Amino acid sequence: MQIVKVCVPRGASLLERFCRGVSSMMPVCRPQVWNAPVCQTRKISYHKMQFTAEQIAALVGGTVEGDGNATVSTFAKIEEGRPGALSFLANPKYDHYIYQTGSSVVLVKRDFSVEHPVKATLIRVDDPYATIAQLLDIAAEALEPKYQGVEQPCYVSEGVEIPEDAYVGAFAYIGRGVKLGRGVKIFPQVYLGDNVEIGDGAILKPGVKVYHNCRIGERCVLHSGCVIGADGFGFAPTDDGYKKIPQLGNVVVEDDVELGANTTVDRAMMGSTIIGRGTKLDNLVQIAHNCRIGEHTVMAAQVGIAGSTKVGDRCMFGGQVGIAGHITVGDRVQIGAQSGVASSIPSDSRMMGAPAVDMKKYARNVVYQKNLGELFDRVKNLENITKQK
Repeated sequence: MQIVKVCVPRGASLLERFCRGVSSMMPVCRPQVWNAPVCQTRKISYHKMQFTAEQIAALVGGTVEGDGNATVSTFAKIEEGRPGALSFLANPKYDHYIYQTGSSVVLVKRDFSVEHPVKATLIRVDDPYATIAQLLDIAAEALEPKYQGVEQPCYVSEGVEIPEDAYVGAFAYIGRGVKLGRGVKIFPQVYLGDNVEIGDGAILKPGVKVYHNCRIGERCVLHSGCVIGADGFGFAPTDDGYKKIPQLGNVVVEDDVELGANTTVDRAMMGSTIIGRGTKLDNLVQIAHNCRIGEHTVMAAQVGIAGSTKVGDRCMFGGQVGIAGHITVGDRVQIGAQSGVASSIPSDSRMMGAPAVDMKKYARNVVYQKNLGELFDRVKNLENITKQK
């Protein structure tokens, strides 16, 4: 292993300094390669990144209240704060922790009112949650190992071009006619079937399987165990049982999509199963054949969408929501956890329950259910009084 010192150029921006760190290490591994650039892994030491409250405030447009020279080198939840940590306060339920936290610096809203002495240095910002997300994003980009080149053993079909800045991990399989974009990361044990297309900057984590003819857009992230393009669940009943219906379509995952671990998207019988741009699916989500999921929609774990259903843009589904097949869910629809949807839903609806109903109606029904025992007793008492008369 070769240790390379990273130098921060004179005049570098605060963002560049944040990403490079005050002191960094770059372990460079040189595995055996075949017909490809050397594999280089860059890693920046996290605990050596240290910044003052003033520097962070300058980066995020905040105002410092307290010691501007207070330094931080890590992140922590406000209730688990410790010296040298940066925390945030966005939920009023956690306000009391601001007076107890051991964190050195805390992000708070600009209008946050301090009622008791606070030991931590405060940085007032418009949105603490969005700000901490911005800082975490910067830190993650700086700290994640950087991979490049082709590790051996792996299989790359003849004629497939590997971009110079791409990474192909050990035991990966890349089929005939595959097209890889610039900067793609294909981690170990990934399978890419024939004629698969992977867009620029996409990341396929270990064990992802993409069947033939499917397309993955730019900057997508597919986590371990994702299966894209398996056959849809199509079987025709016959006298002898069930006859399999060939699934001749594909799956199209548009740009900036993230799919959680073990999420599955089945190929269409004809045409394409489509996951819209910017959509985020949690772990263990099932999208059946010929579905169309809109843009910037989010689904929590164990959601299941049956075949040929269309889901609109910017929808939000809680965990274990089940959607029947051949229906339409409009734009900006919110569906609570464990709901069952059997019919189409218009845009801007908020639904919950099984079967799903309007969320306000569901809330009323829950109140009624809680009072059923008392109501039953009252009815029995009335019956007894009636019998006595």
